[in-house]
Amino acid sequence: MEGIIKNARVLLVAIVLVSLALDVKARRIPAAPPCDFPAIYNFGDSNSDTGGISAAFWPLPPPYGVSYFHRPAGRNSDGRLIIDFIAEQLGLPYLSPYLDSIGTNFRHGANFATGGSTIRRQNESIFENGISPFSLDIQTMQFDQFKARTSELYHQGELKLMQDNLFSHPSAARKLPRPKEFSRALYTFDIGQNDIAAGFRKLTMPQLRATIPNIVDQFGAAVTNLYQRGARTFWIHNTGPIGCLPVATVKVQDPVPGYLDEHGCVKNQNEIAIEFNRLLKNEIVELRLKLTEARIIHVDMYRAKLELITNAKNQGFEDPFKICCGHHGIGYDVWCGNKANLNGSEVFAGSCANPSKVISWDGVHYSEAANRWIANHIVNGSFSDPPISISSACHKA
Repeated sequence: MEGIIKNARVLLVAIVLVSLALDVKARRIPAAPPCDFPAIYNFGDSNSDTGGISAAFWPLPPPYGVSYFHRPAGRNSDGRLIIDFIAEQLGLPYLSPYLDSIGTNFRHGANFATGGSTIRRQNESIFENGISPFSLDIQTMQFDQFKARTSELYHQGELKLMQDNLFSHPSAARKLPRPKEFSRALYTFDIGQNDIAAGFRKLTMPQLRATIPNIVDQFGAAVTNLYQRGARTFWIHNTGPIGCLPVATVKVQDPVPGYLDEHGCVKNQNEIAIEFNRLLKNEIVELRLKLTEARIIHVDMYRAKLELITNAKNQGFEDPFKICCGHHGIGYDVWCGNKANLNGSEVFAGSCANPSKVISWDGVHYSEAANRWIANHIVNGSFSDPPISISSACHKA
């Protein structure tokens, strides 16, 4: 018995020593350093458009931008978007839209997103249903041209000449990216919502479900194209709970049982979004296997936004279905910043008194306060697969 006790003590001491050694070793292993991304290249729709569609067609009217920029700034919100808060998190300036020719600075990236963009071409006019002509394949083509032209200027020595003579060309060389930095940049995506919305308008639910695999395939092709051009780190948002957008719920009267879910959202619309997200996640898994040098982070934007919507009051917000800017109801829509005649009176769709307390800015897009909440909850990796913060996204999980 005494021998057994002695051996047990020896074993216990050994376990403690090994544990201490492992603990010391673990403490010596440094955390992954920040990636120090030199630039962000963003692709998407109005959820991340920082002025592209305004530059290409018409500017947004007041009171867009009222809470932060104090003027319309090309963003479908009262202030900043999630992509703006991402840029802040990474210590980078806000992205200039690729389509804007005035006052732009592409030194630290470019934004190819435009409001109304889809993954798959819709062959519609923006003047009919608001669908942008700049679908994802066009956006990636624009990036190809952007990258090629930048590299061409450097290879020709034109920018070197400007850099050597900065007094006569003080800003030209400073407003374009360095070719060697494209592979170190972060490539972000937030697109797909308009493909689903267009399907609701044009297709039956079974027909729409049947199109989703092709939409997701085209998304994968766009990522592959960028990878072949040198992109390596991808931060991909899935689509949000589209059935919870106030424009989807405001016109619902006396719904049949099961039409709305337990949160008050249109159930079959969210089911389509969930199916899109399921196939998108499968596509990302395949891309990781195929693009062996890529770091691809999948962000569950659906879950993040739904968490905000279903816990609105606990997070300091009002009714999640309240629209801050715009008047909508059965048989009428007065969109934010517009005027209309309702019941014999002229109505202007202006801002609510306190946009920071609402989730929906204009019925489709989120307020700056909601965008900040969402951004704060995704940048740390809480909603990511793998669970990596955005500042460490360049490292292999």
